[in-house]
Amino acid sequence: MPSVLNDPKLEALIGRLQALSKAQEPETPAYFQGRAAAGRTDFSFMDAGDHAHFADKLVALETEKAEFCYGVCRAIGARRIVELGTSFGVSTLYLAAAVRDNCRGGGGQGVVIGTEHEPRKAAAARANFAEAGLADWIDLREGDLRQTLKDLTGPIDFALFDIWTEMARPGLELIARRLRVGSVICADNTASPRAKVGYGDFFAFINDPANGLRTMTLPFEGGFEFTVKVS
Repeated sequence: MPSVLNDPKLEALIGRLQALSKAQEPETPAYFQGRAAAGRTDFSFMDAGDHAHFADKLVALETEKAEFCYGVCRAIGARRIVELGTSFGVSTLYLAAAVRDNCRGGGGQGVVIGTEHEPRKAAAARANFAEAGLADWIDLREGDLRQTLKDLTGPIDFALFDIWTEMARPGLELIARRLRVGSVICADNTASPRAKVGYGDFFAFINDPANGLRTMTLPFEGGFEFTVKVS
């Protein structure tokens, strides 16, 4: 079955990055087990040790979730996308490919606005964007998302949250006023008991009728939130 991307060069790059991400996965449970054994019990926020551990980790969005995002973005004709938590840019490549494909044939301009806190990850992501030939479709902003996204303009068609849960509510508040009716928000890993606690403020915002959002948790591994702006 052909890939949803229909872009062999891009698929080869993504395949290489996904393999590296997969190879790194066993390191993270071992890291958290070690921290817990040393007495840390609250993982609802990132401390200096967490930042150091994840600085070289891709933590790439799983292929099936990234392909789903690509399909949604194509279906809604997304041309302005915000990604909160870019890492090495694997999911960003899918989003940028969707924007590029939506804009083909005179469909106008588009952009994926990404934000990444770790400088080394941002540099690696930019290199991946250039290799894929998608750099012109991506505006990657480096730093704290509460600063990098404070000057967003709209309308926003699609947003992807793949970040530490403590930043989910601040990020949502920054993009919410720019969402158009019919836009979609996806958020990764929302179903585990720990994530549900961490995402509490995020869900409180989504479930407030005043914000015009409707949501459901899709049965991908770890849960994948699918939220639509309805009013």
